[in-house]
Amino acid sequence: MPTWTNGRWTGRTSGMMCSREKRMLGAKHKGVAGKQRRAFTELGRQVDKPELQSPRRACPTALEIEISPCTFPCAFPSGQQENLSLLPPPLSPPPRPSSPPCQEQSEEAPRNPSVRPAMATKLMQKFVDSCDDGGDAGQQDAGCVRAVLAELVLTFLFVFTVVSAAMAAGSGVKAGEAMPMAALAAVAITNALAAGVLVTAGFHVSGGHLNPAVTVAMMVRGHLSKLRTVLYVAAQLLASSLACILLRYLTGGMVTPVHALGAGIRPMQGLVMEVILTFSLLFVTYAMILDPRSQVRTIGPLLTGLIVGANSLAGGNFTGASMNPARSFGPALATGDWTHHWVYWLGPLLGGSLAAVVYESLFVVNKTHEPLLNGDC
Repeated sequence: MPTWTNGRWTGRTSGMMCSREKRMLGAKHKGVAGKQRRAFTELGRQVDKPELQSPRRACPTALEIEISPCTFPCAFPSGQQENLSLLPPPLSPPPRPSSPPCQEQSEEAPRNPSVRPAMATKLMQKFVDSCDDGGDAGQQDAGCVRAVLAELVLTFLFVFTVVSAAMAAGSGVKAGEAMPMAALAAVAITNALAAGVLVTAGFHVSGGHLNPAVTVAMMVRGHLSKLRTVLYVAAQLLASSLACILLRYLTGGMVTPVHALGAGIRPMQGLVMEVILTFSLLFVTYAMILDPRSQVRTIGPLLTGLIVGANSLAGGNFTGASMNPARSFGPALATGDWTHHWVYWLGPLLGGSLAAVVYESLFVVNKTHEPLLNGDC
């Protein structure tokens, strides 16, 4: 009679099994299959437990479960252990789309630090107005209007501030009389602060000229178009006139101080004085702002106010140290006093243009620097 021993039938070497033997073998197989189903169900419950899961991982590692041949004798007849994974294998990330070699080189290749734009070009890209940057006609018109309006507003604020300071400091002084040094120092400090701050405020919009002498000097060297020069000068004169007329109204008719030659100063002497003072102003402007080698370009407009204050102290009691035809035009229009007024136009225009020619011809080494403002309105 065959018997079941150690997972196999023994006691029968050949021949067909009888019906009883087949029934016993089938029952044994059914028992083994039931054990397998129950074991897999229990393992599935263990996998579903939260502590066995890792939600933070994008591709969790499959749970390896060790199954011995004693548990499933029919599955592993050889007696070797096997590792079964109840979770799907992790998916590998999709391959990255390849780009053309030229595109990869252009994106990944580092920039050569030696290939840099000129310092003047970088400054102009930051401060030049859009109407000089090669845009379409609509952008050019809008940029030109913004620049002219900036000159109008900034010149109005400048003249209003410095003339009101002069009225407060020397209200009892007649035209041509010397001011006390304390009052002159106060006026000079006001000129320095107002010029430095307002030029800095408008430098990125219009260049912050506030002065027809600066505007004409830029045109002489080809940095400004003739049309823009005319518009700038008209805006500056209009702003100075409005400021002085408004001050005369606000102060109840107080006398507006007019630039006049000091006692014993002849017109030609006053003309030379204004030429020298304006020459120093434009020379410093070129050295600190327009020269490509300048190390203080970002604060150059603010530092320009220092030379304005120094010149006001130096020439205030001789010619009034105008250095600005618009600054002299407004008080003369408000009071109707045009005595030697031509000195305050010819002197600053000559001095500013001479400074531009001298500095660019003798001191600017890099001839490829960009202008302060370039192009037509």
